[in-house]
Amino acid sequence: MTVLMDRPSATDENWNPEPEELLDSLELPPGYKAELIEGDIVVTPPPSFNHESVLMRMSRQLYPRDWATAGNLGVVTPLGRFVPDLVVTSFDYWERDSDESWQTSADIAMVVEVTSSNPTKDRDPKRRGYAKAEIPLYLLVDRQTKETVLFSEPENGDYRAADRRPLGDPIPLPAPFSFTLEEVR
Repeated sequence: MTVLMDRPSATDENWNPEPEELLDSLELPPGYKAELIEGDIVVTPPPSFNHESVLMRMSRQLYPRDWATAGNLGVVTPLGRFVPDLVVTSFDYWERDSDESWQTSADIAMVVEVTSSNPTKDRDPKRRGYAKAEIPLYLLVDRQTKETVLFSEPENGDYRAADRRPLGDPIPLPAPFSFTLEEVR
């Protein structure tokens, strides 16, 4: 018999994990993700096709303009450990070497969340967490309210500016992007 990993279990009375350790010890079914949001562990099932098509259309517009996109990158924020639907960075960001699952927010230009089963987490604690982490732009594609909101100018734990547009309308991105995203729906 081969032991794959020697992990403490919930029945081990000497194991009193920090939330981050508990988060990292979870064994999830394929495609599920777990995040730590304001002290709560939130497990999310795989996203729908329509959810992912929004991200694909955005990535297709960002990549030719020299912006790298990635899903499933764990980001440490002051309000927890989030896994944004899309992280947008320069290509230089990916030249560094790291085996860590959770990365700092340094050098992330924008994060994108597309609402699904728990939109409240995307609208409030994640917005504040990204602002506190000083991520310059947070694009929320809110499919329930049928709008996109581009949050910018992080200050004092929140974003000072919010550009709200009907879902599907073009979204002008400020510098350093300086172009308009089309077909965000």
